[in-house]
Amino acid sequence: MADEAASSASPHHLGQRVRPPAPTEPGPDGQPRPSFYAARPGGWRDWWTLLHPPYTAWHLAYVVFGACLATHVSASRLVATLMAFFLAVGVGAHALDELHGRPLGTRISTTTLIVMSVLSLAGAVALGVVGVWQVGWALVPFMVIGPLLVVAYNLELFGGRIHTDVVFALAWGSFPVLVAYVAQTGDLAPAPVLAAAAAFFISAAQRHLSTPARLVRRRAATVEGAITMADGSVRPIDRQNLLLPLEGALRALSWGMVFLATAWAVARMT
Repeated sequence: MADEAASSASPHHLGQRVRPPAPTEPGPDGQPRPSFYAARPGGWRDWWTLLHPPYTAWHLAYVVFGACLATHVSASRLVATLMAFFLAVGVGAHALDELHGRPLGTRISTTTLIVMSVLSLAGAVALGVVGVWQVGWALVPFMVIGPLLVVAYNLELFGGRIHTDVVFALAWGSFPVLVAYVAQTGDLAPAPVLAAAAAFFISAAQRHLSTPARLVRRRAATVEGAITMADGSVRPIDRQNLLLPLEGALRALSWGMVFLATAWAVARMT
């Protein structure tokens, strides 16, 4: 744990030495990992890393929240909406993100990433077309906005002007809640709008945790420093001490959101 790791270091005050900075948590091959859930590069493991499982599951939870706010919940519509967002966000958005700068360092070819992006977004749109046929024209604006957001945000088009924390929170937080509700009802109401606002702020919190974690993991060459306590003891600042509270919170939140969404779905449909 973060507090345990910090307290186990010996202070260099009064001649005692501080533990040297620890390296970024290595993967199975001993190399630093670009994220806490990343697997060793190569083969199927690259696809696991590309899918960002904790974050994909987290944002799919917003779909469940939005759908379960409807008076009557259609399981088939909920499943279709989950599939559409898994394709658009879990596969398409993340493939485009990896295509733009290779932040995860996977060995998936550029051609494969492009094909997967196109096919996944096409699949999501196709599910949306079926939804329009069942629900009505209220879904059409979301079908247009969704793919545009995925492409523009992840490829940082328009000079990166929409690649911001606010757009992330709107697109990956509020948007799934609203779409899922409309897919159930064909309309909007105050409750899903309020839930979308909640998802916005939760996603903003996610961003505030994940951004510094990525900075430390992917861009920092060394981390050095110390905190001098009121009693004169000194606690080192190293990679692990910075990452543990950030990624510990992200892990806990991702699991919490999944279990909360599951509980809500079970309560509404049983």
